[in-house]
Amino acid sequence: MTRKLAATIVTALVAAVPAKAADVFIPGAQVLTSETSVYDWTGFYIGVGGGTGYILDELTSPVLGSTISGWGGQGYFGKVQVGYDHMFANGFVVGAQLVGRYGDVNTSASIPLVAASTEIKADYGFDVIGRVGYAITPRTLAYVMGGYSWQNFELSSTVPAISSEWSDSGYVVGFGLETAFRNGWTWGGSYRFSKYSGTTIGPLGGIEVDPAVHSFHSSINYRFGGGPSDQTREPVNYSWTGLKIGGAISGGVALNKINGALGLFSIDSLATEGFLGEVTLSYDREFGVDSRWVFGAQLAAQFIEASSSSTVGGVTATMEAENFGFDALLRGGYKFNDYTLGYVIGGYTWQELTASLSFPALSTTEGLNGFTIGTGTELALNERLTGFIEYRYTMYEDVDLGVVANVESTSHTVRVGAKWKLF
Repeated sequence: MTRKLAATIVTALVAAVPAKAADVFIPGAQVLTSETSVYDWTGFYIGVGGGTGYILDELTSPVLGSTISGWGGQGYFGKVQVGYDHMFANGFVVGAQLVGRYGDVNTSASIPLVAASTEIKADYGFDVIGRVGYAITPRTLAYVMGGYSWQNFELSSTVPAISSEWSDSGYVVGFGLETAFRNGWTWGGSYRFSKYSGTTIGPLGGIEVDPAVHSFHSSINYRFGGGPSDQTREPVNYSWTGLKIGGAISGGVALNKINGALGLFSIDSLATEGFLGEVTLSYDREFGVDSRWVFGAQLAAQFIEASSSSTVGGVTATMEAENFGFDALLRGGYKFNDYTLGYVIGGYTWQELTASLSFPALSTTEGLNGFTIGTGTELALNERLTGFIEYRYTMYEDVDLGVVANVESTSHTVRVGAKWKLF
């Protein structure tokens, strides 16, 4: 049981940018050519896109005295959006956005031996969002957002036979980047956290369901009248070749699929959420005078703070990642322009995990090997300083718990950070 708990916590941390967004060709669209004119973000826009979401449900049964703080799952969604932005003379942008979403982000558990199963699904919903940003380069807008979120949920269970559908209101907060690559055409990526008020299902006090969703969004937008503005800014003269030190903060979710021995039960994902900080040492090299390709390597040390707990029958199980981990990664990227790099990244990850039981008083610590892949965007802010936003997916080795269960662990994280070029 203790080993099962140790395997169910993984590195904390839900945005980054597809590295090939700038390669999209739009027939008849005029390419932005001026390197000094700031893109005009003022005006209405429409967009389509999609993303991936990770749901965490806190389940509480007052009658049974049981609480599961992290029952999680994942899925995908599509979206449409409309919005309006206004850019001020100082480069700040203020806007509003309406987003409609439809998808299948769900979590489930089953006991095949008695044909029992339970699923909670988030399918369709919408957000009304305000955002504030700044044109950090002539073509790229960085922003924070927040607003109202509405979501429809469905719960189905065979034991007892329950089928329930309800809508829930809450809030959404997040951050992102949007980059112009044609007159009128922009690409955007963002990370968002949505928290809902919850509901109670079933008789005799029922089960209280308290959901939250981490999501990564990507979209392509058409801006009516978009193009160069009257504002100008000197382009950054940055060489991507060099040795760099950096740091980042990250937040997200870890999902752990538990497969019972002999197929007796399956839990789609026990989950945890939290934060990490990291320091990095990296080296990149540009290839060729006229080439836009950049390749490099990176070492990172991390400190993680993430935990979740479950209480059943007065016994509390706690899962914690409050120790260190590290990465050894390679990356390859393409320069959209002299100061914007889109890239993919991947390599080796190691993480230390700890779990404990209140009764009997037990505690164990294990280290897990893993493989990481991801994608991101890095922006040159001056001749030595860059900032980046990055999404990573990590798959850890399975943990064999013998006659108890097998655990498949993954984590989904979003990083925001900066790098300083030493030489």
